[in-house]
Amino acid sequence: MKTITIGNVKIEQSAALSPMASVADRAYREICREFGASYLVSEMVSAKGLCYGGAGSLELCEVYPSERPYAIQLFGEEPEFMARAVEIVNRFRPDIIDINMGCPVAKVVNQGGGSALMKTPRLAAELVKAAVSRAECPVTVKIRSGWDENSINAPEFAALMEQAGAAAAAVHPRTRKQLYSSLSDWSIIKKVKEAVKIPVIGNGDVRTGADAKRMYLETGCDLVSVARGSNGRPWVFKQIRHFLETGEELPEPDLEEKLKIMLMHVDRLIEYKGEDTGIREARKLVAWYLKGVRGSAKIRGAAGEISSRDDILRICGRVLGE
Repeated sequence: MKTITIGNVKIEQSAALSPMASVADRAYREICREFGASYLVSEMVSAKGLCYGGAGSLELCEVYPSERPYAIQLFGEEPEFMARAVEIVNRFRPDIIDINMGCPVAKVVNQGGGSALMKTPRLAAELVKAAVSRAECPVTVKIRSGWDENSINAPEFAALMEQAGAAAAAVHPRTRKQLYSSLSDWSIIKKVKEAVKIPVIGNGDVRTGADAKRMYLETGCDLVSVARGSNGRPWVFKQIRHFLETGEELPEPDLEEKLKIMLMHVDRLIEYKGEDTGIREARKLVAWYLKGVRGSAKIRGAAGEISSRDDILRICGRVLGE
């Protein structure tokens, strides 16, 4: 498998797991790694939260050996807080520090962070400079196409981030206004690749090995990243790796195997977060894993009522019975 280099960090050129707030936690990341994800990124961590000593923010910065190469992703809109947050993050020894400039969530955007930075490229560049000045590892950025259809500025924006010291740019080719609706426009990734010399990571609507191969060919990106295509399907990373190496699509696991993987995922959630939190967060996981299963609409409805591991086992029995 070929590799790319971000700063001094080597990453296999198969598929990375995109950062997903409140989704890609330690249990999720570990399972995706075990199925072949070549690069992992933390959930979003508030730069200001770190500076104010928030326990939740600090907990999100833990780096586990099995996750490397691994990035901690920060969000914020004030360069001084970003610089101080990077100093704190350095203690955790991430391989890369990523700055989120693509999150469309209102509570982030309304403060001027996330994808709101696509409207303030000079401020975004100052954030990168502040981070690079304190970082002990490469600093990268995650961006969108632009704020809306009238302000598609990803290529120029990425070039400015490169000048500010960014070592790579990940591109989600939808605008903030689009959120996650409509097909992503991969031509934006290609334009960003043509505008910069640093590595470009492409993201958006990759759900199969063939999708990943097509993104590499159509955009020239250096690395493909998968987000929602891995929801309830961590084996997609194995499928992508296999397709890139052989040109053949691996089939989906059979129902029994899917349920085994789902239970393994739930058990790790419980181990890492405790039973109450683990079971509560398992509800969406179970719904994802059961998507497409015969009679799944009714069964997935039952997933929202889960209150114990035994409830999940009963759902599994019901699925297998039907």
